[in-house]
Amino acid sequence: MKDMATESTKTLVDGLSVVTVVGTIGELLPPMAALFTLIWTALRIYESRTVQNLLGKQPPDDRSN
Repeated sequence: MKDMATESTKTLVDGLSVVTVVGTIGELLPPMAALFTLIWTALRIYESRTVQNLLGKQPPDDRSN
């Protein structure tokens, strides 16, 4: 149940990130929102299995407690 809440939170923030990108491109939001989006996207890419494999690291098992 805890993992589901974490994934739901990540999905929500990912959605907000997309909205922020669209708003920034449309010049509706300040540059601070763009900075948030860049940081969040970089963190999500860094924690992806592909990048972790390229770095020779084992990503945490999503099925653990």
